[in-house]
Amino acid sequence: MSFIRPEARAFVTRWLEVIAGGTLLLIALYWLFAGQGLLPYVGAAMAPLALAVVWLGVQRGRFRVGHDGPGTVEVAEGQVSYFGPLTGGVRALRDLKAVILDPGQHPASWVLQAKGLPDLVIPLDADGADQLFDAFAQLPGLKTGHMLRQIEHLPREPVVIWHEAPVRLH
Repeated sequence: MSFIRPEARAFVTRWLEVIAGGTLLLIALYWLFAGQGLLPYVGAAMAPLALAVVWLGVQRGRFRVGHDGPGTVEVAEGQVSYFGPLTGGVRALRDLKAVILDPGQHPASWVLQAKGLPDLVIPLDADGADQLFDAFAQLPGLKTGHMLRQIEHLPREPVVIWHEAPVRLH
């Protein structure tokens, strides 16, 4: 039996890194301004790290839209795996040609395109889909801000979030 409301649990889960980073920042600032001995130096060193945790937590929190959708996502060793109730598959990040956000799917989904393979469709709210943030961040030239804006304000039509750069011949 849980004594925490589901809405509160979902909020804390979504924003856990921000809460942790904010707590670290408060401790760092306290040590910086009220500490004695070496604590102000530790606080001064810890404050920028805490700010980085908060900044990254905000980005990840914006990326998370839920975890109760169909299927499970796993990201390991440069591969994205999706195990859904009706479909699934594995795609290596190095083989991706495009990442598309398709709001027309129910629920809204990521579409991973790789040459010679069928599209892999992953619901935004699949269990473990938050791992895709770090996976997508590895794609060269991905614009994180653009991706997060599209998630927050779902477009009416599919949007290309990232595509492989064209090969230039000299």
